[in-house]
Amino acid sequence: MPLRTYKSIAPTLGERGNVDESSVIAGDVILDDDASIWPLVAARGDLNHIRIGKRSNVQDGTVLHVTRKSAQNPNGFPLIIGEDVTVGHKCMLHGCELGNRILVGMGAIIMDGVVVEDDVFIGAGTLVPPNKRLESGYLYVGNPMQKKRPLKESEIAFLKQSAVNYVVLKDEYLSQENSSNS
Repeated sequence: MPLRTYKSIAPTLGERGNVDESSVIAGDVILDDDASIWPLVAARGDLNHIRIGKRSNVQDGTVLHVTRKSAQNPNGFPLIIGEDVTVGHKCMLHGCELGNRILVGMGAIIMDGVVVEDDVFIGAGTLVPPNKRLESGYLYVGNPMQKKRPLKESEIAFLKQSAVNYVVLKDEYLSQENSSNS
């Protein structure tokens, strides 16, 4: 079962949300409407909470986790993913906050306390060190990440389209599952 209760808190899915059966989603994790979790994703809302916004998708092999609350950091670092976010394959998101309309390239690592503003591309393999703020409207790449250049209008439009593409794909999978269960 991909949805697991931790300390009496169970993950919840919004309308038309989908979690692949090979994934593990545990504890205080909320997926909003049309959000999708693809194969082999691990999301542990055990030490803090995870929120995934409308139409966002988390692709194969990604790890989502949080940082516990402590005397030094009373709120810890939850993981917040905004709306229309595409998280590529095999990413690591740990205790960070992503705004809306973001593309996180394959294999990227985003660490504790990072805030990513709206309309941002994070290139494949990029490492975003702790407590950085990524400004809206830019491409970030590298290890450690660097602000590379402003996004083109076509790239900003693609951020929303990428999320829409995954909603369509998710719906196709759900339709296929419903057909085979009939």
